[in-house]
Amino acid sequence: MPPSASSPRTTSRPVALFGVLTVLVVVAATAFGGGAAPLQLGDPGPFVRWSLPTLRAIHDGAAAVTIGALVLAAFIVPETTRTARRRTLAQLAGGAAIVWFLAGVGGLLTNFASLAGIRLTDPGYLTQLAAFIWELDATRTATISSIIVAVVALSAPLAESKAALGWLSAASLLALLPLALSGHSAASLDHMGGVNALAFHLLTATVWVGGLIALVVIRPSLGSHLQVTVRRYSVVAGWCFVLLVGSGLLAAWINMGALSGLASRYGVLLILKTIAAVLLGVAGWWHRHRAIAALGDLTKGGTAFTRLALGEVAVMAVAFGLGAAVGRTPTPPTAEERPETSIVYDLSGYLDPGPPDSTSWITAWQTDWLWVTVAAIAIFVYVRWVLRLRARGDHWPLLRTISWVLGWLVFVYFTSGGPGVYGRVLFSWHMVEHMGVAMIAPLLMVPGAPITLALRALPARKDKTLGPREFILTVVHSTYLRVLANPAVAAALFFFSLAIFYHSPLFELAMRTHTGHVLMMLHFVMSGYLFTWVLIGVDPGPKRWSPIALLVVLFVTISFHAFFGVLITQSTELLAANYFGRLDLSWMTDPLADQRTGGAIAWGVGEVPTIILAIAVTWQWMKSDDKESARTDRRADRDGDAELAAYNAHLASLARRDSE
Repeated sequence: MPPSASSPRTTSRPVALFGVLTVLVVVAATAFGGGAAPLQLGDPGPFVRWSLPTLRAIHDGAAAVTIGALVLAAFIVPETTRTARRRTLAQLAGGAAIVWFLAGVGGLLTNFASLAGIRLTDPGYLTQLAAFIWELDATRTATISSIIVAVVALSAPLAESKAALGWLSAASLLALLPLALSGHSAASLDHMGGVNALAFHLLTATVWVGGLIALVVIRPSLGSHLQVTVRRYSVVAGWCFVLLVGSGLLAAWINMGALSGLASRYGVLLILKTIAAVLLGVAGWWHRHRAIAALGDLTKGGTAFTRLALGEVAVMAVAFGLGAAVGRTPTPPTAEERPETSIVYDLSGYLDPGPPDSTSWITAWQTDWLWVTVAAIAIFVYVRWVLRLRARGDHWPLLRTISWVLGWLVFVYFTSGGPGVYGRVLFSWHMVEHMGVAMIAPLLMVPGAPITLALRALPARKDKTLGPREFILTVVHSTYLRVLANPAVAAALFFFSLAIFYHSPLFELAMRTHTGHVLMMLHFVMSGYLFTWVLIGVDPGPKRWSPIALLVVLFVTISFHAFFGVLITQSTELLAANYFGRLDLSWMTDPLADQRTGGAIAWGVGEVPTIILAIAVTWQWMKSDDKESARTDRRADRDGDAELAAYNAHLASLARRDSE
């Protein structure tokens, strides 16, 4: 058979190996961990107890194949001409998405039976399911996820372009995120940290495992492109491995609370899963430092790669099976569980931090692992790009690097430090956090010029694939950015979305839910970055307005922002009253007065960044005038000031005409 063809047997082998091993491992591990033991109250029956971990393993495995195939097709596999590679991966993703959807629906039905303590055959099952499917976190998140997966399953087989496959990849990853809101980590004392860790764990595991399975499936058709495909996948797998191990360790610590928990059945399963992760890490190192170089010989290297990859798939199946069993195994008694009676914790997800004092700005700290991780990646990648430029002899300004790093450190402080801790329970501190994230951090990030650095440091791809550099160029020159980067639009997003947000139910939803709070912080930093970028950014993008117009936009926007702060200082009604009014903090007796303080902060804190932005716009204006004058002088030196001579000649001709 020619190298470009793939038989059904070759295509189905890694998928079948992964599926069978996963199910076998999850059954054995669940039996060991006691995850299928009869429940003392409201036992749903053995079918439900055994179906839950089995369906979850199938669900996670199918999700991995779906996402891996889509990511491979959109961003990794070379396509110099239209071939069957992308179609094969799209069809694989579509088929796996159907399995993902069915397993998700099955998991929803059996999970509700377990939560309600009734059997699937109970006469009142469907009635209760219809009544509570949107009320319970577990069933609501499963429903949202299943709807997104259904869209992916219907769309993937029809997708042919890289853009369509890229959007489907994003949708598939989005379908996983709601599932992080359920499970052991979501019920632990550090609810937010557990949810963030599980989200990173799910995303990185599916991309890594699914990518390898899809790579083995598509290998026979890659031919001479096998080496470059494996090299690109290896970079993605390396990132996934680091984040997977880090998030796994964090989740394990949150769910155990002490090292003595390793002696429990839950701990034993975690140890086995860790061993599997170490083996996969060693295999990944071997791929990167040994196997990729050997792929130049398609006959021997390709065969050796397939054998090693199939071995990795088997170990990954064991890890997935263990992971599904861990999710049904009771946590050890050393785990710190959420308090049963705490209004503050029930509403905010955090314990009462106590009254703030003058040192709380420095001493108060609650690590938000999501944003700490994002900041660490942003700094690491930026510095790595700078070092890459210097290694080849190119220069990059040190002040830009310092500005970028400081911007993310400031962002971490405002999300994990005092403003982040007390911003959960006090409106005034929340407004400090908002100002820091939306105005101060972007003021430091934007001068770092990350897009310019990326375009200089990232290599260009010559085989028509959508690599990081190509993706950035697509976004920079897109119609969407042209609209968003219009200063009037950016200013409207910065201010009007702020006013609408705080005076709508969205504010309370953002304060009470983890997802809402993450989206709120994301909106703050992105709208602030966009507004700052259109004013003083040096990165490539749509044509910029004149400095005078930018100054007008700046002062009009900040005037509205100050007016918003004044309105809050004079408010007589509590914003998010069902949240701040119900916290019942013993040391906070007047939430409305605290809200008015927050309005004064919104009014006053915005003045300093405004002055800095105005100075920066004026400085850039002066620099552009100096550069234009210098260009004019150089041109005059070259052509003997022909432009001035022509102008004088024109004036002379007008004078002669008037004299006649």
